[in-house]
Parts: sequence; structure tokens; C-alpha cells
Amino acid sequence: MSNNGCNVPNRTIFLHDNLEVLQGLNSGCIDLIYLDPPFNKNKVFSAPIGSSAEGAEFSDIFREEDVKAEWLQTIKEDQPELYQYLNGIKGVGKSYNFAYLAYMAIRLIECKRVLKQTGSLYLHCDPTMSHYLKTTLDCIFGEENFRNEIIWMRTSRKFKGSQYEPRSFNTNTDVILFYACSSKSRLYMNRVLEPYSDTYLNRTFKFSDTHGRYYLDTAHNRPSASSRPNLCYEYRGYFPPYESGWKVGRKRMEELEQAGDLVEKNNLLYRKIRPKEGTVRTNLWSDIVESKGKERTGYPTQKPRALLKRIIEASTNKFDLVLDPFCGCATTCVAAEDIKRQWIGIDVSVKAYELVKERLEREVAHPDALPTYRNEIHLKSSPPKRTDIGASVRETKYVYIISHPKYSGEYKVGIAKDVKSRLNAYQTSDPDRSYRLEFSHETHLYRETEAYIHEYFENKHEWVRADLADIKQEILNYS
Repeated sequence: MSNNGCNVPNRTIFLHDNLEVLQGLNSGCIDLIYLDPPFNKNKVFSAPIGSSAEGAEFSDIFREEDVKAEWLQTIKEDQPELYQYLNGIKGVGKSYNFAYLAYMAIRLIECKRVLKQTGSLYLHCDPTMSHYLKTTLDCIFGEENFRNEIIWMRTSRKFKGSQYEPRSFNTNTDVILFYACSSKSRLYMNRVLEPYSDTYLNRTFKFSDTHGRYYLDTAHNRPSASSRPNLCYEYRGYFPPYESGWKVGRKRMEELEQAGDLVEKNNLLYRKIRPKEGTVRTNLWSDIVESKGKERTGYPTQKPRALLKRIIEASTNKFDLVLDPFCGCATTCVAAEDIKRQWIGIDVSVKAYELVKERLEREVAHPDALPTYRNEIHLKSSPPKRTDIGASVRETKYVYIISHPKYSGEYKVGIAKDVKSRLNAYQTSDPDRSYRLEFSHETHLYRETEAYIHEYFENKHEWVRADLADIKQEILNYS
């Protein structure tokens, strides 16, 4: 089965830093990304001794000294609004919030790049950082592509009391932030409908026959509805009582009669309305509980397979490609395999590879499945190499020159992936919006060119003092 332009085969687990793996994936090749990253709990999580995940652990501790300069440089070049937001976070809350968000932001930028325009992203988190992460995603994906904040109720069990006076309500929910890659992203809500309650069914569908429950509804439109001459026809000697006509055309009326769903009552025609499979699901998911029984591996933050199956079914079709950059005990991979999607997982622990083999053989039971998955799963310890660009071709960005009348004879020379976005970032900080884009030049030597200009000309805080024509010429001549 083709991976639709992806440079990684189906059923691949990467044992590597997910940032480098994401950077090595081709652009626009993934249909769905689900990620359950560390929650910034400032703890180390380990699987218990004796569990199938024994030996798996991950650190949820983030420090500002671990933030790499190249991450911030890339964010500054590609997402100027996000860069400003991250700088503002330094003065808010705990010091490690900035480190965590920088770590997540550089990875989420790559997630956006590798998604197809029809793709979607679901980020699993909790109230520790959900508010910060939503703003981060708004910067990267655009506020217009935010779809839902899904609240997952992990458990309905009652919490034990304490000898101490409680200071807050008990928490039993997580947050899943759902973003579309673009307006072309797909959502197949009919696959994940919420079943009707017995109370609703008993109250609404009061009658029943050999085909099940139903209620009666008039076959004609209300008198207040607009005139519909095309629906005003004779049927079995009956005419609609109003100019608004019948509710359906003649062909559909015949289908209702053949199915036994058209009845006469009080000299009027009525339709039998039967319940559908369910109603459109809300953003409160309380019907899926934490993993238990044979599904439980002991992995410290394991999510139930039913939760992942719902997400995958709602946003993908069969054989679409699903990516989990923090795959842990590989629940996403197992759920994707179970409903015949292709998948790629990334984790720093070899336990992810061992668990996915064990769980596929134990939990996935397609009639046409191979007797064993052991030879079907690819383990890779190094990141892939992109095939959608030439091996010797680097990404290009713009070296720009921006001016402001307040700084006569000085020019800001910088780098941006989107020059208009960068100019707008400057304008929003200026009440008079007096910043002006003087020049931009696209090159794959963007960082070398910028460094050269700042070294060649007199500069102060990234502003260059020189003649505008000379700066332009040096940028164009640099090689």
C-alpha cells in the first residue's frame, strides 16, 4: 500500500529524538497526527516492575538551559508572532514553562509542515499547560483552524476523602486540542455518533413495529412554509393540504410506501420516522475509561485504545497514514492497525518497539491478518532523509530589510520565512504602523547572508547603519 509521497514505510517505529525524525519526513504526507507529549509535570515517570512496559520511563522536567538556540532562531524566522509570545511567557508562571513551550513549539511547527492540507492534529494535554498550548497552536495553525477542545473524562470512580480540608475539586479529565491543517481538513462525524439515551428513545419513539421504534410525522409541509409547486402532486388519491406541498418528492414517497413507512391516519398521510444510529457527538467524552485488563501494559501514561480509535475513525479513511511523535506504549499504532490505517511511531525508548510487536499480536485480530507482525515492523534508530527535495538543496528563506522613519540611516536586516508576517509583527508593536519593507531576497544561504551583513556593516542590536543601496547590493552579491 502506497504511503502517498511519504519517505517512510508503513509500520515504522523510530527510536530517536522526534524533532529530527519530523524534520526528515517529506512535507504534506501525513493524514493525522495524535500526540500525547509530556504534560510539564516536573516529574520522572517509570513503568512499574513486573509490568510488560517495565524499563520504560520518560522525563517530564524542562529547564531553560536545555532550550537550543537554533530552535528559537527557527521560531523567530518562521513564526514571529509565536516568538513574541514565547518571550512573553518568560515573565509568566514558573521558569520551566518557557522551556516546555519552546520544546513543543519547534516540534509543532514540523507537525504542521508534514500534515496534508486535508489532515488534522489532536494534542493530548491537561490543564497544567492546555491554555499555553492552545495559544501556541493558534500561532502555528491559525485560530481559524481550531476545531474543538475535547474534554475526556478518564474515570468516573469516586475519590477517597482526606484528613485535610480540600483546597480544590478532584480532577478526572484531560484535554485534547483538535486542529485542522486547513479548511480542507475532513471530519467523518457519522462514524463516531453518540448513541441516544434510553430516556430519549422511550420519550420520542413511542411506537414500534417489526422494523423497530418510530414516531409519526406528517408527510406534508407546514402551512407557514413557502410555496413549493414542485412538491404539490397527487399521491394515491391524496393531495397536500397546503401550497407548501409534500416534504419529499414522488420517488422518495414511493420508497417510503414500499418500506411500510407511509401510513394513512385521519384522512392524512404520515411518515414513520425511525431513530438514526445516534446524534452528533459533543466535545465531552465520558464513555471511554482508562485502559484496563489485558490492554493495560503498565506504561505510566497509557491511553485507552478506544479513545484513539475514535479519533482516527473521525479524521481518516482506510489506509490513511497516522503519526504519533510520542508513541510510548504504541496505543496509537495498535489502534491504527486495528482499523486498517498505516502508521508511524516515534519514541526515545526501545520499549515502544517491543510493546507494539507484543500488542499487535495480542490485541489485533483481523481475519486476514498475518500470523505474526514481528517481520512486518521496521525499527529505525536514525532519522529519515527527505525525498521531496534534492539531497543538496537546503530550505530557502528571505533575508529582508525593514526601515522606520524614527531610525534614519539605519535598517533592520533579518530572516523570515514569510516576509509579510514578519512586517506585520513589527507593525503591531508600532501605534503608527510606520515600519516599511524595503527589500527581500530569497536564498538558501539566509543565515550566512544575515551574519555577513551584520559583520560587514556597523550595527547595533541587529540594526545596520549604512546606505540602503549598499546593503541591498551586498545581500545580492553574497554567495
